[in-house]
Amino acid sequence: MKLKVKDMDIATGGPLVVILNEDDAIKFDIHHMDRVKVKKGKKIDTVVAAIATSARTVPKGSIGMYEEVLKSLKLKPKDKVSIILARKPLSIEFIKKKLDGRRLNKREIDQIVWDITHNKLSNSELTYFVAACYTNIMSARETIILTKAMARHGDTLKLDRHPVIDKHSIGGIPGNRTTMVLVPIIAAAGLAIPKTSSRSITSPAGTADTMEVLAKISFPIKKMKQIVMKYNGCIVWGGSLNLAPADDKIINVERTLGIDAESQLLASIMAKKHSVSSTHIIIDIPAGSNSKVSSRAEALRLKKNFEEIGKKLRKHVKVIITDGSQPIGNGIGPALEARDVLWLLRRDLRRPLDLEKKCIILATETLKLANIKSPREKVLEILNSGRAYNKMKEIIKAQQGKVFNPDKIKIGNFKYNVRSSRNGIVRKISNSIISKIARIAGAPANKGAGIYLFKHVNNKVKKGEKLFAIYAESKVKINFVKEALKIGNGFVVK
Repeated sequence: MKLKVKDMDIATGGPLVVILNEDDAIKFDIHHMDRVKVKKGKKIDTVVAAIATSARTVPKGSIGMYEEVLKSLKLKPKDKVSIILARKPLSIEFIKKKLDGRRLNKREIDQIVWDITHNKLSNSELTYFVAACYTNIMSARETIILTKAMARHGDTLKLDRHPVIDKHSIGGIPGNRTTMVLVPIIAAAGLAIPKTSSRSITSPAGTADTMEVLAKISFPIKKMKQIVMKYNGCIVWGGSLNLAPADDKIINVERTLGIDAESQLLASIMAKKHSVSSTHIIIDIPAGSNSKVSSRAEALRLKKNFEEIGKKLRKHVKVIITDGSQPIGNGIGPALEARDVLWLLRRDLRRPLDLEKKCIILATETLKLANIKSPREKVLEILNSGRAYNKMKEIIKAQQGKVFNPDKIKIGNFKYNVRSSRNGIVRKISNSIISKIARIAGAPANKGAGIYLFKHVNNKVKKGEKLFAIYAESKVKINFVKEALKIGNGFVVK
């Protein structure tokens, strides 16, 4: 029996889904979430079936198609297709195995990654895999296999350069925008640094969100290569490329759940580095009781795992454990962080000195890893001479951006100051509460929303003095923030 294609004009964001009329589903003995094979000529694909209880949604004799299926099979409305019942993906059994706490082998992990890459798993099935790896942490061997599988099932950026530098922070610290300072410094030093960055998962901004304030971040891999070959560096959104695509789908699930599974975090970072042909990698692990990595012991364990994976992938990996006890920089949120970065690169008096100090340390260690002589002196010369700022301008222009002046970056029009209720010293700032307040204000979706810090840990403060300012793009958001502040503002002053 042939069914007529109906364009539902909806995208799932990944999984291949069709909708059958209830009468047709009964006729074919197809149930909700069953797999069916859809065939058009020689083209065939396995998809997940949903059932429409109303003929108005999908008439009898028709099949509703989501955008991913239309694109995969190159179908048009009113085309005729045939369907047959299909078995579930092989990886379902392997996901169950991981849920039971058992180890997965190379064949099983490779099948799971293949199914994720080719949209063969439903959202719920993919979520179960993420949850399984979160509750039953993968072994070092499983993580290495996952890393290689993620990189293999995707494109690779191949550069005729050596060394190829890359850097990553495991995140969790508001305002930690070191990448946007590090890239122009390393590129100005003459080294290639093709930086792919992510959007925020649980923070007020990811590097990609912040770079987007200044320039375009979505490019095909060919254009990315052209930019790097000409200017030595770039800062682009990894989600716009087909580098380790399974990782991007996993990240989307993690964003929804608000979690970072350790094994997937390791694999995610190293797979992306492997995909851009990096040879020398700096990993920043912010550690502290108030961060994603809560203790130095946990940071050292992660360090060991990163170095072990790097060795297996034949990469030079340097892991630096940094202070994760409080936000870094003053701006928190895309526009406010972009302003901090440009102030720093322009050597403006308003630049955040804590962010600068950390960037100098990371850049020095990077040049040292690449065997550059007098690395710290080189970093300071590149920064103070304006070469880093000029390189950043080149990268912004190459990425079709026009924003070079930090004072022209648009910040949210609505502002609310949070003041100290007492005299004292700032003893603690909660990363999680500050992040939550910034997100309630609208960051990162609203680029101009976020927080600007006036005080950091160990700063003296007087009663009534400003601790931080909150920016939003609507009065409604400011009102939401005021309600949230009743629970606490994240500052401990004693």
